[in-house]
Amino acid sequence: MIDELRSTALESKAWPYEEARKLLKRYPDGKPGGAPILFETGYGPSGLPHIGTFNEVLRTTMVRNAFHALSDQKTRLIAFSDDMDGLRKVPDNVPNQDMLRTHLGKPLTQVPDPFEKFDSFAAHNNALLRQFLDRYGFDYEFASSTEYYTSGRFDDALRLVLKHFQGIQDVMLPTLRAERRATYSPVLPISPKSGIVLQVPVEVVDAEAGLIAFEDEGERIVQSALGGLSKLQWKVDWAMRWVALGVDYEMAGKDLIDSVTQSSKIARVLGGRPPEGFNYEMFLDEHGEKISKSKGNGLSLDQWLTYGPEESLAFFAYREPKKAKQLHMGVIPRAVDEYWQFRTNYPTQSLKEQLGNPVHHIHDGKLPQGELPVTFGLLLNLVGVMGEATKEQVWGYLANYVPEASAEKYPELDRLIDHALAYARDFVAPTLQRRAPEPHEAEALRQLDTQLAALPAGATAEDIQNIVYEIGKTDAFPSLRDWFKALYETLLGSAQGPRMGSFIALYGADNSRKLIAEALAKAA
Repeated sequence: MIDELRSTALESKAWPYEEARKLLKRYPDGKPGGAPILFETGYGPSGLPHIGTFNEVLRTTMVRNAFHALSDQKTRLIAFSDDMDGLRKVPDNVPNQDMLRTHLGKPLTQVPDPFEKFDSFAAHNNALLRQFLDRYGFDYEFASSTEYYTSGRFDDALRLVLKHFQGIQDVMLPTLRAERRATYSPVLPISPKSGIVLQVPVEVVDAEAGLIAFEDEGERIVQSALGGLSKLQWKVDWAMRWVALGVDYEMAGKDLIDSVTQSSKIARVLGGRPPEGFNYEMFLDEHGEKISKSKGNGLSLDQWLTYGPEESLAFFAYREPKKAKQLHMGVIPRAVDEYWQFRTNYPTQSLKEQLGNPVHHIHDGKLPQGELPVTFGLLLNLVGVMGEATKEQVWGYLANYVPEASAEKYPELDRLIDHALAYARDFVAPTLQRRAPEPHEAEALRQLDTQLAALPAGATAEDIQNIVYEIGKTDAFPSLRDWFKALYETLLGSAQGPRMGSFIALYGADNSRKLIAEALAKAA
């Protein structure tokens, strides 16, 4: 089975396998010395982590898992926090902004925590990052830029940067505007006077000793660049890190394509080899704007997981990573139901099809047991018309629709009910507007009411759906779509809805007739 999986994965067009094959090509005989293949993700803790940060780790993990299917080589994943960066601006979505403004320019690990919970702003954001990575169960090693610089772990690489100072300048200066070229330096000293990360020209005094010179408040300062007394410009820092740590794979957003190009050139100047990787498209908010940590205009992990399960977020992240996607509350229900569609199909698929199925990569081929007897969309419609519903009441309706329905038999459905109740409370109920039916729609609703009243015991959802279809085929409606749209807008208060046969069977014919009566009352 392992041989079959490996041979099929070698031909799979699923993007994690395509990415993993780059690493096989990079090291056809394994990494020298038997060293593990190193995957890296980066995070700038200048703002609260959002789903975009989480998804980079998720997607990298999917590539790492795909590589394990192709090779027996060991791997590591480092989640690196650039927490020695200077605070460039105050985020819009944090408290104590006036206090933060007094610390602009200082390393993030030297900026007090505006939430007053941790030793620094970086420590606060790093803790949030690790919390939601741990919540998902990622296998990773956390790395702090400040710890690596101050402990001396980067000292040898910093000496290498100083020795190749001019070569790095030759890469970077042609990419900068004239005014930026005048002050640009690959090395950013930490001011001994203010503690600020200085953006000033630097002279290399002694590369081997790590000595640099620069001007600070009108005074020429000679100090070491080692041991955390300086850091690198971020493109240079990125390249140095690749070389110092031996990074083999790192993906980045499409907005960093030029940065990847420059950092790759610098890595070669330093005598290293840039990692493999690909550029993913950015998540956009509901207005089509790029999600930003400082603006806080993206969904948080906690927000998504309030209204949808973890696997639905993983499904959303997996699909079409090179296509820009809007990320807002409205995408959650569809992600839940599409995840379950793919999961339901998985057992009956060929191995080739399974390796291209998103759920294979979400669960690393180890799918949990269980099924979902109703869609999340149907659940949302049910709790939407129920109003102030309790979980027990929802299970009461489900017991009439699903044989032997219980939380014990359907634990994932039980969790989905919690998500549906929260989503309906916060996003469905405030927007429900049931319009009055037009005269021809009212007549069709009367026909539906009559037929529901005459339903025999044991009528199935399919029986009811056929009744709905037949009524919609009359000359009163140009198309069935117009009839269904009328049902959704007059009975459910939304522009879209479920299969009406399934909804009526779940909600009950008597309750559905009450909805029809309320709609007809508006038409009177």
